[in-house]
Amino acid sequence: MKVSEAYGSGRFGLSFELFPPKTAAAEEELFRHLPDLLAHKPAYLTCTYGAGGSTREKTLEIVERVARQYGCSVASHLTCVGATVDDLQQYLAEAQRRGVENIVALRGDPPRGETKFQAIAGGLRWANELVSLIRSSFPQFGVAVAGYPEKHLEAETMDVDLRNLKRKVDAGADAVITQLFYDNADFFRFRERAERLGINVPVVPGILPVTSLAQIRRITSLCGAKLPELLATALAECGEDADAQFQVGIDYAIRQTQELVEAGVPGLHFYVLNKSPATCRVLNAISRPA
Repeated sequence: MKVSEAYGSGRFGLSFELFPPKTAAAEEELFRHLPDLLAHKPAYLTCTYGAGGSTREKTLEIVERVARQYGCSVASHLTCVGATVDDLQQYLAEAQRRGVENIVALRGDPPRGETKFQAIAGGLRWANELVSLIRSSFPQFGVAVAGYPEKHLEAETMDVDLRNLKRKVDAGADAVITQLFYDNADFFRFRERAERLGINVPVVPGILPVTSLAQIRRITSLCGAKLPELLATALAECGEDADAQFQVGIDYAIRQTQELVEAGVPGLHFYVLNKSPATCRVLNAISRPA
């Protein structure tokens, strides 16, 4: 299923994001969890693409195996980091050969040790250029791009960030998948401002259920998302009780996602971290369109 087909016309687009396992044991664990996730009938699954293309082959292996083994539509992330236009076209051709239907087109973060993104000679500088390349050379792909309800870390202002998003959509993106967030008010403001700017493709909230205070503090510090004080306090009050932290996080995620569904979002995109219990607990607890 293409991203363009996943939302609207009575369809609620559910999707899950995986990352390439680093070991054989981690890959085996991922594929133990996948049947539970797939029981919720996602429109598609995505798999991330490592910094500088470091997981290029593993990303393709994972999405190809998921598509072949389960008949599920898949998307590969793709970034501009460290890649020439020729490199990107070769990757897209290989992704097409392996049955990938969609691309999540990203500029990508600067390589480790660098603080500023720098396009290489013969490469691309911005995600909208990558979307344009896909549309001109591989128009059969569905294309999703990233949005940031709390602003991209490198953007000077939210207005600047939204104009960047508009360029990606105008270049041909089919949908926007947001960075994780924990205050729905941030998402609603982001969606309203995007609509006023003429961004008229589906804007899909990205959800990461909290399962550990230490883990979520690390993740939010990297992406710039805020952890609401009430949630952080409730997690901290659990002390070292991992099960209690998990339950607090799941209860919060259930309330958050139910409110989003009731507000008419076109779908949900879960960052599942290659596991199923947290996401499945949330999906089993909420009411959502079929």
